[in-house]
Amino acid sequence: MCRRMRHNVAMSTTTAAPAPNRLRDILGLSGWCASTIAASALGARAASSASEFYAQLAQPAWAPPAWVFGPVWSILFAMMATAVWLVWRSGGFATNRTALLAYLVQLGLNVLWSWLFFGWQLGGPAFAEVLLLWAAILTTLILFWRIKPLAGFLLAPYLAWGSFASVLNFVLWRSNPTLLS
Repeated sequence: MCRRMRHNVAMSTTTAAPAPNRLRDILGLSGWCASTIAASALGARAASSASEFYAQLAQPAWAPPAWVFGPVWSILFAMMATAVWLVWRSGGFATNRTALLAYLVQLGLNVLWSWLFFGWQLGGPAFAEVLLLWAAILTTLILFWRIKPLAGFLLAPYLAWGSFASVLNFVLWRSNPTLLS
């Protein structure tokens, strides 16, 4: 009897927790990357002639050259996709519905800004919208941080870039009233 109890105790202490479902993780990562890339592609479609349009604008001395935007956005979108996957992996929609929906809202606002500014060349509405986008990014960052601090940390450069983009949007709009009506 004692031998059996010792065996059961030993088995219960050495039994490892079930391994995470790798297929679920891979599919989740793929899905979040695909949705983030799709948003990026929709925004890029609006900005297909952004370099030429951007070059026409009167710009402040601190405005980055057009070639900077592609690499910056590529890095930011990769960090965003990683962050949302980490949050999703920490309980999925059942546990983190608000945070994941906030992510999707800010992703949609991100796409809309590209259309407002580059596609339709509406500086004022783009500026108003980028302020909403900034608030959505901040909200998402806070929600992510509470669930998985690393996920919130990964959104910090996006918030910084959104802050910079908001100021640049305003200055470009005010400096180019005929091009950005």
